[in-house]
Amino acid sequence: MTLVMVEEARNVAMRALARAGVSQSNATTQTDLWLDAELRGIASHGLLRLERIVQRIERGLADPKTSGEREWLGSSFLAVDGKAGLGPVVALAALDQIMQRAQETGIAIAAIGNSQHIGMLGWYAERVAKAGQVGIVLSTSEALVHPWGGRRALLGTNPIAIGVPTGEPEPFVMDTATSIVSMGEIHDRAHRGVPLEDGWALDVNGAATVDAEAAKSGAIAPFGQAKGYALGLAFELMISALTGAALGRDVHGTLDADHPCNKGDMFIVIDRARTDGLAGYLDIIRNAEPAQGFASVLVPGERGRALRAKRMREGVPIADPVWATLQALADAKEPAA
Repeated sequence: MTLVMVEEARNVAMRALARAGVSQSNATTQTDLWLDAELRGIASHGLLRLERIVQRIERGLADPKTSGEREWLGSSFLAVDGKAGLGPVVALAALDQIMQRAQETGIAIAAIGNSQHIGMLGWYAERVAKAGQVGIVLSTSEALVHPWGGRRALLGTNPIAIGVPTGEPEPFVMDTATSIVSMGEIHDRAHRGVPLEDGWALDVNGAATVDAEAAKSGAIAPFGQAKGYALGLAFELMISALTGAALGRDVHGTLDADHPCNKGDMFIVIDRARTDGLAGYLDIIRNAEPAQGFASVLVPGERGRALRAKRMREGVPIADPVWATLQALADAKEPAA
């Protein structure tokens, strides 16, 4: 691992994206998302994704300039064609519109298709909650998860994030996949040569494995066994029904540089949130007696915020192969005219 100060990491990522034809504003949005993931210890959704985005742009599978096209289908439902744009660029353009609309209607939904990977969902949920609204973010992915009782990947990791204003300076934010771990985490551990935990994954033959490289072509377990499987399947069906996204093994484009990205994303914003009593309730949870083996009880999101503050001061550890690739992309010679 290489310890990199945040501004140096930002500079390298911005240069690499600029060389790929990404405008400064779009590169800033994309880099902000990746860096926030790195700062919070979610390297699976951080800078290791940059190389693939550059490849997708070079191959005409991603448009570095567009923010997509948006159309209101009723007072509260925004249909978005991402036009193959960068995921966070398309997502924020849609999110800004539905946050404003929810102030009038009480609730607004954006259903997004045809855009790139949107990254860490909590980043968006936090944005909504800091504005005093409730945010719910959902997404689908390639078939990476085996159904409960199965041996082959047939569902996406299908994550969800929820942000709620609480009256505290920082809102409540939870962000979790419906798989026991994300495929990005598998890739990150493979980069670092770190084994998986027991029960996380199967190899391509359906046998249990702790080898991250073997798991990359296998299947991840759903969290909570049958319950996580059911929840992930429900999200996949709902998102596909509302965005027109592909399903199961027909989904491509977030983990490869060879196919159009055809997953779906959904944003729900609910206005008129009341925060009375929420901060006090969270304090009750924080002050609860910890179980054996735990130093304290944490509210979701607190570990990531503490790590973010530490890494802002001390730097971000980045896997050596990832950092070498980023530097090579940033320092590549300008293409011939």
